This record gives sequence, C-alpha cells and structure tokens, in this order.
Amino acid sequence: MKTYIIRRVLQMIIVLLLVTIIVFFVVRFLPGDPILMYLTSEDLEEITQEQVDIIRHDLGLDRNLFIQYFDWLGNAFTGDLGNSIIHRGAVIDDIKRRLPITLHLGVLAFVISIIIGIPMGIATAVRRGSWIDIFLTSLGNLGVTVPIFWLGILLIYFFGLKLDLLPIYGYPSPFEDFWGNLRHIIMPVFCLSVPAVASAVRLTRSSMLEVLQQDYIRTAWSKGLRERAVITKHALKNGLIPVITLKGITLANIVGGSVLIETVFSIPGMGRLAVEGLFSKDYAVVQGVMLITGIVTLGVNLLIDLSYSWLDPRVRYG
Repeated sequence: MKTYIIRRVLQMIIVLLLVTIIVFFVVRFLPGDPILMYLTSEDLEEITQEQVDIIRHDLGLDRNLFIQYFDWLGNAFTGDLGNSIIHRGAVIDDIKRRLPITLHLGVLAFVISIIIGIPMGIATAVRRGSWIDIFLTSLGNLGVTVPIFWLGILLIYFFGLKLDLLPIYGYPSPFEDFWGNLRHIIMPVFCLSVPAVASAVRLTRSSMLEVLQQDYIRTAWSKGLRERAVITKHALKNGLIPVITLKGITLANIVGGSVLIETVFSIPGMGRLAVEGLFSKDYAVVQGVMLITGIVTLGVNLLIDLSYSWLDPRVRYG
C-alpha cells in the first residue's frame, strides 16, 4: 500500500508539472497584452512606450519565458503563486477566498450524484425491462445530453424571472445568511448535479446488470436469499467498483462545469476567477487556479482509488 501511494504521488507530481507547463505557455500565446489590460484597469489616458516597457520590466514579463516559468514554479513550491495584475493582490489570497465557494457547490453536486444516482441505477438494474427501468434510463440519457449552461439559463428564466422564486445571481456567505445562501445555490447545484446523476444511473445500471449475471449471484438466489440480501451483501460491492471509478471523472466534470455555472449565475468561485483571469490576460491567476484545481482533483482521485480495497478486500496494491 505504501509503495502504491508513493508511486501515485510521484505520478501526480509529474502530471501537475505537465499541467503547469502547458498552461504557462498556452496562455502566453493567446492574443492580447496583459500590460494593456493593466493600463486599462488603471484608467490611464496617455502613456509612453517607455513607461510600458518599465511596467513590463517591473512585472518580469520581459524575461525569457523559460526563466519566467522556473521562477514561478520555484515560488509556487513555497506557496507564492504570484500577484494578480488586475486585482493587485496575491493570487493565493484570491484562491483562499474563492476555493471554498467552488468546493461548496462541487461537493454538494458530488454527494447528490451518489445518494440519488446510485440508488436509481440499482433500481433500474433490479427492475430491468419494467416501467421504472425505462423511465429512469430515459432520464439518465437525457441528463447526459443537456448542456448545463443552457439548463442554467432556462432555470434563471422560469424560476428567477418568470416565477420570481429563486435569486438568479450572487453567493451570500452561509455563515451570515444560511437560508439566503441555500436559495442562491439551489439552481447552480441542480445544474451541476444533473449530468453527474445521469452518468451514475447509466454506469450503475450497466455494472449491476453484469454482476447480477455472475454465477455467485445465481448461487445466492438458489439458496433462497431475499432480494435485499443478494443485492446489498453480494452484488453491490462488486457492482460499485466501476461506479467509484466514474466518480473521479465526475469530479473532473463538475470542476469543468463550475466554470460555466459560476459564470451563468455570477458566483465568485474558482471557475469565475479563471474566466476573469483569461479575459484579462492575468497569467498568475490562471496558472494558480489551474495548479490548485489540479491538486484537488488528483488528490480526490487518489482517495477514490484507495477506496477500492474497502469495497473489495481482494484488491491489493503493489
């Protein structure tokens, strides 16, 4: 187990390094000049080229790209992700403020996908061919095809504008206004949950159907065990292993979806911070957001992989 964890951590470090390299160089080849964005935010009407060059030098953007990268990487290891050109503050401070918001939405969507999607998938497998199977499978197929930004716009139109039931933007602190926060996150969390629940239903169904055809399940049925005992004690753990694997992918999808949802609902989370950084050519912000997002995603995937041994004691890590 220790050897496996060490190997996975080393793999995570390599992946993170590749992510930082790709993000670092890609954002610099996008059109636009961060210095112009900086000057626009300062609302300066007249400025000479010499002053532009001075600002570029002060920000370290006139150095060789490889030197800039290794300088940023070295600082990142100490927790210094640089300073935002637009926000005029440390990137790590922006992330500390916004990461809890994205985690709040993402964790809720992730938990909902488990407590709703997996039981629905089990029900469709156990009642294969019934109206329950047809209905829930159809909902699952629909859920994975609906664009979440389009769904968000529909929810805003009907429940926010037409019916005036829910607020359409913002994120009050749950510690200051719990019920207000709850009303604000209902639609965003629903949008993030729909594809996650749908994917869980589809994969749980296919996995459970495969397990239910195994010989040891037939033996359990032949012994006269009750349906609940056969499902929970024999079929469920083996059937959930592929589903748990999917949850890692689901998490990545939720992280990606948060960019759209936080933009649609004007939620000040990590996704919106990344979008703001891209539009303003704020290199440090984009790099910092991608690094922290990668660490969180890879860390959760490692925990998911380690959960296999709990679901199936036969799993061993070499």
